[in-house]
Amino acid sequence: MDKIVKTDAEWRAQLPELAYKVTRKHATERAFSHDDFPKQPGIFSCVCCGEPLFDAATKFDSGTGWPSFWQPVSATNVGEKTDRSFFMRRTEVHCARCEAHLGHVFPDGPAPTGLRYCINGVALRFDPKGE
Repeated sequence: MDKIVKTDAEWRAQLPELAYKVTRKHATERAFSHDDFPKQPGIFSCVCCGEPLFDAATKFDSGTGWPSFWQPVSATNVGEKTDRSFFMRRTEVHCARCEAHLGHVFPDGPAPTGLRYCINGVALRFDPKGE
């Protein structure tokens, strides 16, 4: 995988304001602000670089207000690191190709993985299968 590295100014020019704040500055979008994601086969990719991240078949309704998935397309496409902000210890997930902040992963998801990748919708782009 070829890493993508851009300056802060390049990311700011490329992305809408909220997507920039979430993916490059580790902000979190407001809950329930992306209820309109398609319910058809497809791939959710990184809004910054287009790297495939999650298959629509692994999306589920977690009731949290953020898009949730039980596994990434490939373990190599999503990186993890410890996030100790806000007096908590969580596992942050990011795009392995461009380091875009995506959200967090929690151990309270459905079978078969038991994981809940809680992702900011503004960090994703939906690509329908067959297009």
